Amino acid sequence: MDLKLSVIMPVFNERSTLDEIVERVLAVPICHELVIVDDGSTDGSRDLLARMDDPRIKCIYHDTNQGKGTAIRTGIAHVSGDVVIIQDADLEYDPADYERIVAPIADGCAQVVYGSRILGDNPMSGLSFYLGGRLLSLVTNCLYGSHITDEPTCYKAFKTDVLKALDLECTGFEFCPEVTAKILRAGIEITEVPISYHPRSAHEGKKIKLRDGIQAISTLIRYRFTD
Repeated sequence: MDLKLSVIMPVFNERSTLDEIVERVLAVPICHELVIVDDGSTDGSRDLLARMDDPRIKCIYHDTNQGKGTAIRTGIAHVSGDVVIIQDADLEYDPADYERIVAPIADGCAQVVYGSRILGDNPMSGLSFYLGGRLLSLVTNCLYGSHITDEPTCYKAFKTDVLKALDLECTGFEFCPEVTAKILRAGIEITEVPISYHPRSAHEGKKIKLRDGIQAISTLIRYRFTD
């Protein structure tokens, strides 16, 4: 596959999984660079990052926790590849899926591809998380006339120039609905491919809360009806 893939990984207190997920990302042949944005971690994640010496890794540090959206926007400013994909620092998503996700972009068939947990044969992440994700997808499709199955998936891949042109404003978990809304408003179709998924619980560190789901719906509505 003849393209350079940039991976943006926002990190906030993920010491227990950080080494393993970085190793998995760097094992993917098309990984050109891994842009890690530490968003004010206090659990020792920074100590691990300081010891990583692979030349493909770029580490950027926020002095304080500013939110996932801010970390992603920081990462976008530092990418240099042809395609960008977002990677959480836990182990819910498998970087082995990268090549499947970016294939439609590499083939010239898509500009944006989402990895769908719904299309894959995966365990449910808990009823409330599952239903919340389905509701967000339904709201997206009703508002924007799309046909996606997994709006809140982490695995979103973009042609780099498309992503950089969106002028994102997000600071927290509203990155997903904002980027989705702006892509669809621009008339860009979102292609989906099935991915694998290994859900973790809130006890294991999952950070999404009910208020984030409410904010996501509000964000989808706001960008549908405002310029």
